[in-house]
Amino acid sequence: MSADSTEQNSEIVVLDNGVPTAARVYDVMLDGKDNYAIDREVANASLAVMPELKEIALHNRAILHRVVRHLAAEEGITQFLDLGSGLPTVENTHEVAQGVNPDARVAYVDVDPIVLVHGRALLADNVNTRVITADIRKPAEVLEHPDVRDFIDFGKPVCVMLCGILHHLLDEEDPQGVVDTLREAVPSGSYFFITNFTRLSDAPESDELERVLLSQLGTGRVRTPAELARFFDGLELLSPGIVPLPLWRPDEIVTDATTVAARFMTGGVARKP
Repeated sequence: MSADSTEQNSEIVVLDNGVPTAARVYDVMLDGKDNYAIDREVANASLAVMPELKEIALHNRAILHRVVRHLAAEEGITQFLDLGSGLPTVENTHEVAQGVNPDARVAYVDVDPIVLVHGRALLADNVNTRVITADIRKPAEVLEHPDVRDFIDFGKPVCVMLCGILHHLLDEEDPQGVVDTLREAVPSGSYFFITNFTRLSDAPESDELERVLLSQLGTGRVRTPAELARFFDGLELLSPGIVPLPLWRPDEIVTDATTVAARFMTGGVARKP
């Protein structure tokens, strides 16, 4: 196993290119360049089971843009906590939010140290963004991280973003507990944005994809619609509710929502009363 190291702001960050990560596999799906051969192996094995995964990744990216734009423009949200944010890509959360309100604050949190390295390099001149290395499986530690505490005002509404990350938490890692801890930490008027791989009864490849991801990446839990709905317990769902990603307030008419690509990920946005 080999590793690269780099220094950022007096920190030594070790980048292990021998172990795949969800952030870099997702980067492969988005045709990014910040990934290693091991990440491409996992991506290719997954694509062999479900060729639509690249299209699904684009749907996930597109709903992120729509949700952030809506919350910044229509709901007055000025703080975004993007958990499991992945690698910086074109038109990321801060670009959408700050395109509406230049003072909007975005904190990116990911366990993969390559996100810290690339994020700091790209966002060095943006005082309203922060990139933090932390593990969302330990939500209390995320919330108490000094860079989160110094940057996000938990006395004001926050958008907690769990976009395409909860399916990388195994059941025994208590994703429901993660959501519950975060929900209790933010004030009334905050929003939760959640998307997740969805088990399709008419598409056995959704089961096979879970097997491949668990065996090669170690994560990748495909959940039922009922399991996803429980993540929103105690929250008020915005219209149109929990739906396939292309159907959440689309910018254009959706001509076919019956495909696996359209239905394999579902999600929604909800407000804490």
